[in-house]
Amino acid sequence: MQLIEVPAKTGYVWFRQGIWLFRKNPLAFLTLFFTYLLVMTLVAQIPVIGGVLPLVFIPGVAVGFMAACRNTIAGKPVFPTILVDGFHSYGAVVAKRLLALGVLYVVAMALVLAGSALADGGMLLKVMLGGVAMDQEAFANSNIPLAVVTAFVLYIPVAMIFWFSPTLIAWHDIPPVKAMFFSLVSCWRNRGAFIVFGALWFAVAMTVSIGLSALMQALGAGDFAFAILMPATMIVTTMLYCSFYATYRGCFGVQTPETPDLPTTPAA
Repeated sequence: MQLIEVPAKTGYVWFRQGIWLFRKNPLAFLTLFFTYLLVMTLVAQIPVIGGVLPLVFIPGVAVGFMAACRNTIAGKPVFPTILVDGFHSYGAVVAKRLLALGVLYVVAMALVLAGSALADGGMLLKVMLGGVAMDQEAFANSNIPLAVVTAFVLYIPVAMIFWFSPTLIAWHDIPPVKAMFFSLVSCWRNRGAFIVFGALWFAVAMTVSIGLSALMQALGAGDFAFAILMPATMIVTTMLYCSFYATYRGCFGVQTPETPDLPTTPAA
């Protein structure tokens, strides 16, 4: 394993590779994403701890999705059970490390939300937890927009720390703290590429959301906008998840005969 520094334009390559990878097996990836949403929704219904458990499992599930990308490139079948690949394919030590990483992720998210509460007195947190219902007037008179911006800024270093750490733990047998450090360093060294990468996916998300909403309104079918936006959002999000694998291969340059590399110029 080696940490590779890439130019900013590589962010566009990662973006294209994610779309290419999704198109290799769209049904399997969409099934994985839907299965993930369904299971996490059910887990969230567990009393007391249901709101936290989905966050704890995120690192392990991330390894499963990365394994699905790896298998797709290698021409291997992908089944929904691969989502728990991180918890059973690499031994008990890795499973415990991924769960420990999940606990650390919960702590990090709690700190992010606590930071946002300093901007609006905790109103955003209450809305997210369903404790407060807000109308447009109340929203306009609150500091929630500032809290959202604060949470976003605070989440950036969290994302950098946890971006590669699950994969490094599972595939490279690296302890959690060291994996988090390597992830942070790799993201920082390649920040230009990640800025381009993030900007492209943000542009796609906004175009799909605003564009489809405007189109449905123009067609006089605004009441059905959600029915169109939901599957479109799922497709975009799944392609985004596929592109996470491209960032890993781009930043660490790992290649074996069983997992051939992604194309540097994927077909449109």
